[in-house]
Amino acid sequence: YGRLFGGTMRKGTEVFLNRAKQKSRIQQVFIANGAKREIVDNIPCGNILAIGGVKTRAGETVTEQETEPFEEITHIFEPVISKAVEAARPSELTKVIEILRVVQKEDPSIKIEIDEESGQHLMHGMGELHLEIIENRIKSEKGVDIKTSPPIVVYRESITKPSQEVEGKSPNKHNKFYFTVEPLPSNVYDEIKSGKIPEGRLKKKNTALRDTFKELGYDTKVADSVKDIFHGNVFLDRTKGQVYGPEVMEMVLDMFEDVMKNGPLAREPCIKVQVSLMDMSLHEDAIHRGPAQVYPAIRDGIRGAMMTGGPIMYEPLQVMLLEAPADFTGTLSKLVNSKRGQIIDLEQNDTQLSMRVKMPVMEMLGWSSDLRSATEGRGISSLVDQMFERLPAELSEKVIANIKSRKGLTEGQVGA
Repeated sequence: YGRLFGGTMRKGTEVFLNRAKQKSRIQQVFIANGAKREIVDNIPCGNILAIGGVKTRAGETVTEQETEPFEEITHIFEPVISKAVEAARPSELTKVIEILRVVQKEDPSIKIEIDEESGQHLMHGMGELHLEIIENRIKSEKGVDIKTSPPIVVYRESITKPSQEVEGKSPNKHNKFYFTVEPLPSNVYDEIKSGKIPEGRLKKKNTALRDTFKELGYDTKVADSVKDIFHGNVFLDRTKGQVYGPEVMEMVLDMFEDVMKNGPLAREPCIKVQVSLMDMSLHEDAIHRGPAQVYPAIRDGIRGAMMTGGPIMYEPLQVMLLEAPADFTGTLSKLVNSKRGQIIDLEQNDTQLSMRVKMPVMEMLGWSSDLRSATEGRGISSLVDQMFERLPAELSEKVIANIKSRKGLTEGQVGA
């Protein structure tokens, strides 16, 4: 569905999808009539319409000729809870995969991870209730029975100090890469999350981005060396005079992004990490510096550097607004404290209370029923903010062990 702002939408029109950067053809044009969709030949501007035959997602700008798209829909919260999804009947596996892709288009705050090789499908959302709603929609609206795992909290990995320079060596011993890592400055991370610093690989010099990094405290040479910004992490190419460097740089960035998606401690995503490629030594024959040789060297070098940089785990926390009758002030305070929570603000009058609290997502599994029990069904909560903070040291070892057990990781598969 979409709003037509100008012109007339006709069946058979070739259009341009400005975010997907590709052409497509309108196969059907519909107009909404209550709960029904009626097929029409054309629709003038000003109407809400539906189009068929175009594979796109929410937020796309569709025009006849390529143009600047409308401002992108941004979602300020990252998914922090996941569930594994599988078809209740193996014969419906293909249908479930297709439905999961449709669900992600309908609700961009849901992230779907489909691994067709392993057969594991993960659904990531804002919270336990969010995923329950989507799960029920799949069963009721899509008519497919699915089975889901218990909720899984998504953690983050990071580092606490600058690392040593670590060498990554290819299996044939002919290619070597030298990496250092250090914590990404908080002001840079904040600018990335706000969107002022856009994520993505830099294909050519970007003076505006360089100037932004200089304003944030980087010197000119370091700012010029930024090559990739990925999920709140930054990659710098600090090498000099490398003849074959440009040939392998895309492979270097591939593995940087892979490690940032699968950190060394428990293969969880990384945040606030700055990776620097300091030097490299490559075999002069291209046959000996292909992906099979280069990828392992880069991956091992970055992970090895992170393991010398004081690796730590971050846990997701959510700021919630709780509202209930004033009689339940004491009960709610006890509930929040029992979940390692912190009361940020409390306002109350003779009849009503409003409490802002910060709680670890790990402790909020089953939150809806806990709140209902504590307030006799008269309390409500809403999500206000979300952040990641360092996981307490006394919990870190147990959490890492649980993640490794769930993922089936051996000691040889984690670390450097």
